[in-house]
Amino acid sequence: MIFCVLFLQLARKCEQVLIEKHMELFHGEFQHLLTDYKCEDLGRMYTLCARVQNGLARLKELLEAHINQQGLGAVAKCQETALTDPKIYVLTILEVHQKYNALVLSAFGNDPGFVAALDRACGRFINTNNVTRVAQSSSKSPELLARYCDTLLKKSAKNPEEAELEDSLNEVMIVFKYIEDKDVFQKFYAKMLAKRLVQQSSVSDDAEATMISKLKQMCGFEYTSKLQRMFQDVGLSKDLNDRFRSHLQKSEPLDIDFSIQVLSSGSWPFQQSPSMALPTELERSYHRFTTFYSSQHSGRKLNWLFHMSKGELVTHGFKNRYTLQASTYQMNVLLHYNSGDRFTVEQLEGATQLKPEILMQVVNTLLKAKLMVCEDEEVTDSSVIKLFHGYKNKKLKVNINVPLKAEQRQEQDQTHKTVEEDRKLLIQAAIVRIMKMRKMSKHQPLLAEVIAQLSHRFKPRVPVIKKCIDILIEKEYLERVDGQKDTYSYLA
Repeated sequence: MIFCVLFLQLARKCEQVLIEKHMELFHGEFQHLLTDYKCEDLGRMYTLCARVQNGLARLKELLEAHINQQGLGAVAKCQETALTDPKIYVLTILEVHQKYNALVLSAFGNDPGFVAALDRACGRFINTNNVTRVAQSSSKSPELLARYCDTLLKKSAKNPEEAELEDSLNEVMIVFKYIEDKDVFQKFYAKMLAKRLVQQSSVSDDAEATMISKLKQMCGFEYTSKLQRMFQDVGLSKDLNDRFRSHLQKSEPLDIDFSIQVLSSGSWPFQQSPSMALPTELERSYHRFTTFYSSQHSGRKLNWLFHMSKGELVTHGFKNRYTLQASTYQMNVLLHYNSGDRFTVEQLEGATQLKPEILMQVVNTLLKAKLMVCEDEEVTDSSVIKLFHGYKNKKLKVNINVPLKAEQRQEQDQTHKTVEEDRKLLIQAAIVRIMKMRKMSKHQPLLAEVIAQLSHRFKPRVPVIKKCIDILIEKEYLERVDGQKDTYSYLA
C-alpha cells in the first residue's frame, strides 16, 4: 500500500517535471506537427499531455485554429470556380473535413474534445469564407450545397452508381450538419426538387426518398413535410391523368398527346406564371382539361404555370424532319410560324402576349439554336425574325429548352426574399411562445432564448429580433412594462 502511494507521488512528480514545465514547448511543437501532418507524433504528444490537468485544452484550441485556416485556404484557392461550380466547392470542404477527421480518429482516439474542435472549425470556415465574402452572403454555402444535391439527383450521363450515390448523399449530410442557415438550404432544395419532379428528371424516386429521409432524421418532420407532400401530388397527378384519358376516350379524343400535373399551391415553391395568349393548337387541350377538372373538383381554381410547362414539336419546314423539345414560351413563338415565315418582334409580342423581356430571351434562344435568322446585329421591336429553312442538325431530336436568365435571376432573388420573410414569422412565433410561457421577460434573456430556439434552423440577427418585438407590440401581443427598463409582458 505504501509502495503504491509512493509510486503515484513519484509518477505525479515526473509528470510535473517532464511534462507540465514544458507545455509551452509542446504547444509550439504541436503546431509544427499539425502543419507536417505527423499523425503518430501527434498521438504521442496527446498521450503525454493527457496525463496532466488541463494539458489538452490548448491543443484543442490550436487544432481548431489550424483546421479553420486550412479550410479557408483550400476554399480561397478554388473560389473563382467554386462560385459557379457547386461540386468543386463541396468536394473541397469534404477533403479538408475527411483529412482532419482521420487525424482526430487516429492521433487523438476520437476524443470528444478534439471532435468538438473539429466541428467548431468546420462550422466556421464553411459558413464564412472567401466564397461567402465575394457573394456578400453567408447564405451562399447552403445554396451551393443544394445545387450540388441537384447535380447528384438529376438524370445525366455522369450519374454515379447506386452505392456511390448513397456515399455522396452521406457526404452531403456531413457538410449539411455544419450549415448555419439550414432554412436557406431547404428553400433552394425544395425549388430544385420541384423542378426535378415536374420535369421528370430525377435519377430515381428511391434516391429522392433517401435524401428526404436523411434530412428528416437530422431536422425533424416539419423540415421535410412540404417535400413529402410534393411526392404525394405527383402520385395523385398520375391517377388524374389516367382518369382524364378515360374521359377523352368516352367523348372526343384530343389530336395531341397531353399530360398534366396538378400541384397544391401550399406545398410547391412556384411563383405564378406571367400570362400569355395560348396558340390555337394548344387551346383545345387547355379548355378540355379545365372543364374536366372543374367537374371533378368544384370550387377549386387552376393557375396554369406556363413557365414550367414544355412540349415536343415536329417540324415540316426543313430538309429533315426534327422533333424539337421546347418550353411552352418557345412553342408559342414557333407555332406562330405556321402562318408565315417572317414576323417582327412587335408582331410576335402582339400574337403571343408574352412580356417583352421574356419574348426577347425566347427569340434569342431560337436565333442561337439557328432555327431563326435576323439581319440586325441587335434585336429590337422592329427587327424581322425569319424562319431559317436551311436548318440542319446531326440529331433528329433536339432539345432547345434552356433556362431563361431572367427567370433564373428572378428565382434566386425571390428565394432569398422568401427566406427573409419566413424568418421574421418564425422569430415572431418563437417570441410569442416564450412570452406565453414566461408572461414577463427582460430584453436580453428574451433575445438569448429566441436565438437558442431557432439556432438549429438559422442564426437570427439581433436587429431583426428587435424589429419583430416591435411588430408584436404593434399587434398587441406584447407590451412594455411601465417603470421597468427593457421589460416586456405578454398580453393574453
